[in-house]
Amino acid sequence: MMGDMGTDEPAQSAWSRVDTSVPHSARVWNYWLGGKDNFPADRELGDRVYEVYPDIVRVARAQREFLVRAITYLAGTAGIRQFLDIGTGLPTADNTHEVAQRIAPESRIVYVDNDPLVLVHARALLTSAPSGATAYVDADVRNPEEILTGAAEVLDFSQPVALVMFGIVGNVADNAEASGIVTRLLDAVRPGSYLALNDGTHGEDVDKAIEITQADGHPYNLRTPEQVTSFFDGLEVVEPGVVSTPLWRPAAGSEPEPLHIYGGVGRKP
Repeated sequence: MMGDMGTDEPAQSAWSRVDTSVPHSARVWNYWLGGKDNFPADRELGDRVYEVYPDIVRVARAQREFLVRAITYLAGTAGIRQFLDIGTGLPTADNTHEVAQRIAPESRIVYVDNDPLVLVHARALLTSAPSGATAYVDADVRNPEEILTGAAEVLDFSQPVALVMFGIVGNVADNAEASGIVTRLLDAVRPGSYLALNDGTHGEDVDKAIEITQADGHPYNLRTPEQVTSFFDGLEVVEPGVVSTPLWRPAAGSEPEPLHIYGGVGRKP
């Protein structure tokens, strides 16, 4: 099943709202990940950021690798079969539904984004295994009620749900508002549900990079490791806790180095 809830806008109309002459955060991120869904303006901004913060490419890849490890844990060890992925971004390799459905083909995934470019690509590429479901909700992270209403068309909220929020709360400037959004979403899911979240944290070079993207109309709000940890208040945090994401359950034999991105996984008791 491939759904598109929360909007009746056809893909062609969504594409008409995409301006390839100015950089776009999802496409810049795609560029850092080595994808092909980007344009010269995106690559130019991506290169300017890379010049002051070369670790941005490692951060982009570390976030994707953390997603794979976290979803593998949730679908495997934790036995979760429903995922609400908020802030989807452009599809690349190993999207949430692909990782989850490799383990449990019956898994149901709802992706949420408010970006017309993501909408076009999600409809085309985020297709489910036959026994599961994959759907898309066109909504903003600042509107959790709209997200929950759309997701309820595919997910059964009487059963556990994993909330997946990778690199999305940084789009909310006020930390109290961001915490309120996470709390509202957690209030809507039953005990035994999980939160998987990460976000960028401050550092001299990353702060310089944020100044560049901010000047280009792409603000992102970094947080301290303690602020990221606070999103898990009241949850049973899975070992090794809220850490720099390369250090979260790394592959055996690997020697990861910490980066300015923190995250973790927590269970709602």
